[in-house]
Amino acid sequence: MDLDAHGGNKRVFQRLGVGPSTTDTKQKVCFHWRAGKCNRFPCPFLHRELPLPPQTTGPANGTTTKRFANSSWGRVGNNSRPVRKMEKVCTYWVGGKCGYGEKCKFLHSWFLGEGFSLLTQLEGHQKVVSGIALPSGSDKLYSGSQDETVRVWDCASGQCMGVVNLGGEVGCMINEGPWIFVGLPNIVKAWNTQTNADLSLSGPVGQVYAIAVGNDLLLAGTQDGSILAWKFNAATNGFDPAASLKSHNLAVVSLVVGANRLYSGSMDNSIRVWSLETLQCIQTLTEHTSVVMSLLCWDQFLLSCSLDKTIKVWVATESGNLEVTFTHNEEHVCYFLQIWFSCVMHTGFCILIMIKSKSKVDFWSCP
Repeated sequence: MDLDAHGGNKRVFQRLGVGPSTTDTKQKVCFHWRAGKCNRFPCPFLHRELPLPPQTTGPANGTTTKRFANSSWGRVGNNSRPVRKMEKVCTYWVGGKCGYGEKCKFLHSWFLGEGFSLLTQLEGHQKVVSGIALPSGSDKLYSGSQDETVRVWDCASGQCMGVVNLGGEVGCMINEGPWIFVGLPNIVKAWNTQTNADLSLSGPVGQVYAIAVGNDLLLAGTQDGSILAWKFNAATNGFDPAASLKSHNLAVVSLVVGANRLYSGSMDNSIRVWSLETLQCIQTLTEHTSVVMSLLCWDQFLLSCSLDKTIKVWVATESGNLEVTFTHNEEHVCYFLQIWFSCVMHTGFCILIMIKSKSKVDFWSCP
């Protein structure tokens, strides 16, 4: 290691912009201050960023140079540069206590990047929000939570318009047309926002963790490892029991429908592929080593994310069976996958949304 005469790391001092003869500790930036946690007064280290290195304004031989004046928070002279944000949400901002404002080194947003901005926060639930739904043609947003309630929000004002107490934790929530389906312990609630129909579909054993719709079937993944299916009855505007699919050993926590197939992810670390015509399991995928949290059909691919910190991309072979074609390793666990499509000036594009934690959301765009 390259040490100076006082036993310090010369490379570190040079990297901080301090000459070899400088030993003043005040030429170092306090890393506790950078993290917003310094409580020393007085602090022997700097509570500001160091100035930029000298800028050459004359010939290449260095005969004329100009140093930037000392300034705080990255400001140089009369010009300013944007503060480089760390990929971490400011905990003080979350608590409404950060005093640095736009100068804070940490994110004052749930998103990192351009194109998205926070409109408002819908506050009211006391526990984890486990599902949201925006029915077709509705100006109301519905959110379900483990606090055993569903809240109705006005999309224009962001105000809560009502609270429905359900008496059980909401495990999942989806909408299909005017219908809203809510998974509860031992039951699935079905609401029609146009006719105000309120149905209770019995049959599940334990918490309902996942719901999907396909081939005129309503499908629910349950805590006992089974998948219950109901057939929509247009004459009665209701749902008749159709089948119970049993193959998983543990709870079914994710469902998705694509290409006349049903894909189910489970706490038994497997993915089952079902035919929606015969309601039979036609393939079992076992490449994940932990719970399969979310599934997504994207074009000809199946995407899966798991608590094993991987996202796998599956593609069908000539035989029709799915095989892993790509595995993406994540630093953090990915809990949920969602795809959002849009069309601008007749040019389609899509965004893959990956939710890693309550403060980490990734957006991948594909042309």
